Amino acid sequence: MKKNIFYFIIISMFFFSKNINANDKRTLHEFSFTDVDGKKYLLSQHKDKVVLLVNVASQCGFTKQYTDLQTLWDKYKSKNFVVIGVPSNDFGNQEPGSNAEIKNFCETNFNINFPIMEKVSVKGKNAHPVYLWAKESYGSAAEPKWNFHKILIDKKGQINDTFISTTNPQSEKVVKKIEELISN
Repeated sequence: MKKNIFYFIIISMFFFSKNINANDKRTLHEFSFTDVDGKKYLLSQHKDKVVLLVNVASQCGFTKQYTDLQTLWDKYKSKNFVVIGVPSNDFGNQEPGSNAEIKNFCETNFNINFPIMEKVSVKGKNAHPVYLWAKESYGSAAEPKWNFHKILIDKKGQINDTFISTTNPQSEKVVKKIEELISN
């Protein structure tokens, strides 16, 4: 039964088209998170940087993408690129741990050193304000349908593209978009 639900979710993700509404004129830089250590994390520090915002989970079939996200971060961080991991327990209760447990998991299992935020909701009316903004300004394609959904944001703080969970962070289409945005 769980396997059927998983396949249904994956297949249904393909039916959500990208729909730019541009109803919300704010940019990513106007928001903040609290990081996994409990400190305020201003997204304004990433003005003039390309940002890949990814909702993550420790017990997901896509958790191995942490390795690919770290590789992207290592390769492009010196070129004004940042990966931001946003833990969420919204999908299948696959991120049940505390912030301290999440941090330990990321560092111990994947040597993660890109920014990880505190665990938040990323969907629905109780989603973190960044995710509410993303859906309002870019449409339903920006709302995560599962763990490891990716939102690519340009140097001006606008959403450029989104990638479903099954799209590997090091896939040709993701890397090509990142390189295009970095060079602009």
